[in-house]
Amino acid sequence: MSKSIEELKSLTTQIRRDILRMVHAVNSGHPGGSLGCTEYFTALYGKVMQYNLPFTMEGKNEDHFYLSNGHISPVFYSTLARFGFFPVDELRTFRKLDSRLQGHPTTHEGLPGVRIASGSLGQGLSVALGVALGKKLDGDDSLVYTLHGDGELQEGQIWEALMFAAAKKVDNVIATIDYNGRQIDGDTDDVLSLGNLHAKLEAFGWTVLEEKNGNDMEAVIGILEKAKTETGKDKPVVIILHTEMGFGVDYMMGSHSWHGKAPNDEQLDTAFKQLYLEAPADY
Repeated sequence: MSKSIEELKSLTTQIRRDILRMVHAVNSGHPGGSLGCTEYFTALYGKVMQYNLPFTMEGKNEDHFYLSNGHISPVFYSTLARFGFFPVDELRTFRKLDSRLQGHPTTHEGLPGVRIASGSLGQGLSVALGVALGKKLDGDDSLVYTLHGDGELQEGQIWEALMFAAAKKVDNVIATIDYNGRQIDGDTDDVLSLGNLHAKLEAFGWTVLEEKNGNDMEAVIGILEKAKTETGKDKPVVIILHTEMGFGVDYMMGSHSWHGKAPNDEQLDTAFKQLYLEAPADY
């Protein structure tokens, strides 16, 4: 489902408006990281990843995506809806009773596009590696993508999975770290510094790519496409993607305070004016 760069850029604006509208409607959710990762999701589903619709849980001979930092579900849900996995109108049900769009993605309601329950941080890479090894056993040459928060790397299970992947030469996985430098309690460097993350990941045996412009569509597509060329070489691949939490809304950028806080009516109106679309921007 490859789209032009201009189409993808327009979609990022619409997805950002979806994110803000969803969390505002229920006064809960996580807009900051969702806004920061919008280029990644739009590039992945609109240009890079190979998948089929309608969605099937097995997804044989197609790429898989696993969201590990599941609290950024608003951007995940909007992306899935905008790329045809389920009706866009269902975004109105976000975090409401009996909705398939729960605060963190779950599987028991059968929402198309969601293959694991996530949001209990640190577990997504382990799942992705299991799927990647399963694909190898099945003779399936497609890839497995996974996304993680930088604060999530403070979980020990992540480092066990990093060690396992290199030791077992899981070279059909592309992990991406959303490196925005912020988490729920403050700047990541202040809470628990990651130090020289690039060097650490290389020391763990991964091929490490880094992109400083994680909110530039062309740059994000470029680093994802480059990562694909590094697969199949007996080493797992990881992208350190530098993004800005709250990107696109000036009062949300530069602070961790919008990690998990919804805008009020006035703030929503201000944000919408900054994310102007010529066409009506409703669901």
